[in-house]
Amino acid sequence: MSDKASLIDRVNRIYKRISDAAMRADRNPDEVTLIAVTKHIPMGAVAQAIDSGLRHLGESYIQEAVRKIEASNDNQSVTRLSWHLIGHLQKNKVRQAVGLFDVIHCLDSLELAREIDLHAAKLGKVQRVLIQVKLADEHTKSGIAPDMLPTLIDDIATLNHLRLEGLMTIPPYLDDPQEGRPYFRQLNHLRDKVYSMGYNNLGLSMGMSNDYEVAIEEGATMVRIGTAIFGQR
Repeated sequence: MSDKASLIDRVNRIYKRISDAAMRADRNPDEVTLIAVTKHIPMGAVAQAIDSGLRHLGESYIQEAVRKIEASNDNQSVTRLSWHLIGHLQKNKVRQAVGLFDVIHCLDSLELAREIDLHAAKLGKVQRVLIQVKLADEHTKSGIAPDMLPTLIDDIATLNHLRLEGLMTIPPYLDDPQEGRPYFRQLNHLRDKVYSMGYNNLGLSMGMSNDYEVAIEEGATMVRIGTAIFGQR
């Protein structure tokens, strides 16, 4: 089987597992968006993923994203892609990020929100964002503390060039995917609290290659999958 055929087969298996997980939770599988994480993946494999029908692509690093976005833009036969920034965003990279990405998943402070809003305004763009919430005590992970979430959401509402579309989290890596369930459930409960503030239709970006089925069972609307699509980097 060719590399492209193998990739298509893996993608099809993932879609089947997404569908099964959604149905176990009495959800519509169409509510779940598969984001293919292309971090450290060569452009040839990214092109194969695009050819297989994947339209939502996730990157963690600005410089790596620039090359891939430019290369995909050069292919005029490709249907419109949606690029998601899923890695930590430094303030000095905001201008580039706003110019490159359709959705930024890693907003975690009012300072960063204001910087994104500033550069989006310069481009005449309304930047779609998700707030990253830190649910575990890991110094390597970014994110806002859960108790600070309502204040940040109210502050974002005052910025004209941001559109809040959901919440994101990255739980600790755990060998047993079931051990991640409390983190996914907590983010879902936080979204319920946000709904009570009058903010509706927010998505949940949570779940990766090792635990996306559990995340879907707990309400994920976006899953970020790299290894299960492309193999080990």
